[in-house]
Amino acid sequence: MRPLDGITVLTLEHAVAAPFATRQLADLGARVIKIERPGVGDFARAYDSRVDGMASYFVWINRSKESITLDLKHPEAAKILRQLVGQADVLVQNLGPGAAARLGLSAQALRPEHPGLIVCDISGYGKDGPYRDKKAYDILIQAEAGLLSVTGSPEAPSRAGVSAADIAAGMYAYTNILAALIQRGRTGRGSHIDISMLEALGEWMSNPMYYAYKGATPPPRAASSHPTIYPYGPFATGDGKTVLLGVQNEREWAAFCKEVLQRPEVAVDERFDSNVKRNGHREALKAIIEDIFGALATEEVIRRLDHAGIGNAGMNDMHAFWSHPQLQARDRWRSVESPVGELPMLLPPGVNDSYDYRIDPIPALGQHTDAILRELGYGNNDIERLREAGAV
Repeated sequence: MRPLDGITVLTLEHAVAAPFATRQLADLGARVIKIERPGVGDFARAYDSRVDGMASYFVWINRSKESITLDLKHPEAAKILRQLVGQADVLVQNLGPGAAARLGLSAQALRPEHPGLIVCDISGYGKDGPYRDKKAYDILIQAEAGLLSVTGSPEAPSRAGVSAADIAAGMYAYTNILAALIQRGRTGRGSHIDISMLEALGEWMSNPMYYAYKGATPPPRAASSHPTIYPYGPFATGDGKTVLLGVQNEREWAAFCKEVLQRPEVAVDERFDSNVKRNGHREALKAIIEDIFGALATEEVIRRLDHAGIGNAGMNDMHAFWSHPQLQARDRWRSVESPVGELPMLLPPGVNDSYDYRIDPIPALGQHTDAILRELGYGNNDIERLREAGAV
C-alpha cells in the first residue's frame, strides 16, 4: 500500500510547477485527474517533440495521470467539473491570475460545500500584493528573485539550465499538500494553500541574500566555480578534459596541496593559507593548479583527489548522465508506457523499503474522458452529445 492510495487529486494545470507537484503525488499512489482543453491540452505537450514525438517536459512530469478534456466555458463542462470537485480530496491549479476564481474554484467559494477539500493555488507572486496579477514565467521569476544576478559568468548573467522557479514552486506545493493531508487527518478540515513562485525560489536564494546583508557586496557571478570558496569548481587536465573539485576546509586544503598537487609548501603560502585569502588570489592559485594538472591525465588527477579525500566529479553532458554507472548500479531506471510506446524513466528520489512508487503510463490528450464520465453516471449517448456540443 502506498502512502496516498485512495486520495484523489483534481488538477487544472499546465507547464511545469503544478504538473511537477501532482506527478509526485501520483508517485505516492494518488489518483490524479488532469483537466485539459479539448484539442489542445496542456500547452507543455507542444513545447518540443524530442521524445519520439512527445515533448520532453510533458514526458517528465505527467506519468501516472488520467487526462479528461473539458471546455470549462461550456455549461455542461462546468457541471462535470463540479461533480469531479465533489469527489476530490485535493484541488490544484496554476491557471492565469484570477482564472480559478472566475470559474468558481476559489477556496473561499468551495469551502462551504466542501469543508474537507484541500485547495492549492500556484501563481507567480501569490494571491495578494502589488504583483498579484502579473504574468510569471520561470525566467521572469529567476530575474525577480535575484538568481540571474548570481548565475553566469562575470561578464553576463545566465538563466539556470533547469526551470528552477517552477521546480521550487512545485516542490513546496507538494510538501504543503502532504502537510495539509496530515492535518486534515487530525482535524477533518481542509486547507487553502497559496504557493508563490517568487517566495519558493526566494527560499533557495537565502544564502546569497544573507551574504549581501545590510548592503554588503553580493556574491559575484563565478560561472561554474563557487563565488566565495576556492578552489571549488572546474580545472583543465592534460588530456583536454575537465575535473571539478571542491576544497571545503583547511584540513582538506592541506591534503590537497600535499597529496594532489604534491607541493605541501603551497598550503602555507601566505596568499593561500585561509579561504578568504585563496578567494582573493584566485588567478594565482588557479595558475598553480592548472600547471600541475596540465601535466596529468584526468584519471591520475581523479586518483589523487580520491586518495586525498577531496570531493570531485567529471563534467558530464546529458548523454553521459543517461548511462551514469551509479544509476545503473542502483537499478534506478524503469519503463513507462506512453502514447508513443515504452519510454525509460528514472524512479523518484528516495528509496523507501515499505512501498514501491507508482510508475504508470503517460496519458494521451483526453485518454480517460469517457471512462471518467461513465464513473460520474454518463452513458454513451450522453458522452456523444457532450462531444458534439464541444463540452469535452
